[in-house]
Amino acid sequence: MIYHVRHRTILRYAAPVRLARFNLRLKPAPWPGQWTSDYELLVDPAPTIVESRPGGWPVQVARLVIESPIRQLSIESRFRARVQGGAITPQSDDPVIGAVARAALADRAMGPAAPAHYLYAGARTPMLAPIGDWARAALDPDRPIVAAALDLALRIQADFAYRTGVTDAETPVADAFAARHGVCQDFAHVMVIALRLAGLPAAYVSGYLRTLPPPGMPRLVGADAMHAWVMLWCGPTRGWIGFDPTNGCIAGDGHLFVAMGRDYADVAPMDGLFVGGAGQSLSVMVDVAPQEEPAFSAPA
Repeated sequence: MIYHVRHRTILRYAAPVRLARFNLRLKPAPWPGQWTSDYELLVDPAPTIVESRPGGWPVQVARLVIESPIRQLSIESRFRARVQGGAITPQSDDPVIGAVARAALADRAMGPAAPAHYLYAGARTPMLAPIGDWARAALDPDRPIVAAALDLALRIQADFAYRTGVTDAETPVADAFAARHGVCQDFAHVMVIALRLAGLPAAYVSGYLRTLPPPGMPRLVGADAMHAWVMLWCGPTRGWIGFDPTNGCIAGDGHLFVAMGRDYADVAPMDGLFVGGAGQSLSVMVDVAPQEEPAFSAPA
C-alpha cells in the first residue's frame, strides 16, 4: 500500500506571543516494512531556527524557534509512505511469554529499538498492580506470546469504551483504567503496562491509521487523526510486532508508523512553550489517502 499523508496543525493565540519553541515528532522514523519519501515540513510564519535530529528512541525530532511576535502558527507535515508485508498471525512455534521475558533480560543491545529500554516504568506508564492483576490470566508465562498479546488487545477492546472528550493527553492511565473508557492513547498505555508487568518489552507507537468510509460514501479529506498502538518484542526470531488494542487486532498495512518510545511523552507530535500570557487554541487536520483512492474535501 502507498499512502499520501498530510498533517496540519494551527495554533492561535489570544494576544501576540514574543517567543515560541517547539519540538515536532511528525516525520516517520525508519522502521522495517515501511518506506517514506517526499517529506516536507511547512511552517508559517517561518521560524528563526529549524534543527532536525534523530531522538533517543525510533523517533525523528524537529526543533523550531520563533523569535518574532506571532498571533497564529501553521505547521504542516506531508509525506508519502509505502507499507509492505504480509499479515502477521500467531504461529504454532511462537516462543512462550516466559522465554521471551528471559531473552529480553539477556539481550545486551542498546540501540534505539533495543528491548531493554522498554521493560520498565515510564513517566506516563507506572507499574500499576491493578492492571497486572486484570491482565494476568491472558499473560500466563506458558502461553505463546503472539496469541496471548492478541487476546489482551481483544480484551481491552471488549472491556473499555471508546469515548472522545472524557480523557486528554494529561489524563493519568490509572484514571482511564478505573473508568474503563478513553481513547487510543489510554488503551495503548494500559496494554504497555500490562505487558511490562509480565516481564515483556513493550513500547508506545504514534502513527496514522487508514480509515474507511461507510459503504457507498466518499472518503473525506481531513477526517482522519493520529493513532496510537503498541509494539511488543516477541523474541529475537519474531522481533517487534504491533498490536492495536483500540481495534483488537495485530497492526497491518493500514497502520503507518511514525515514532516509538516508552510512552506518549517520548513521541508526542508536538510540545513546547511560548513566552506571553495569552491563551491558545489548537486545531488539527489529518488526511491519510491511499494513492489510488479519490478524496473529497471535508466541510470547513
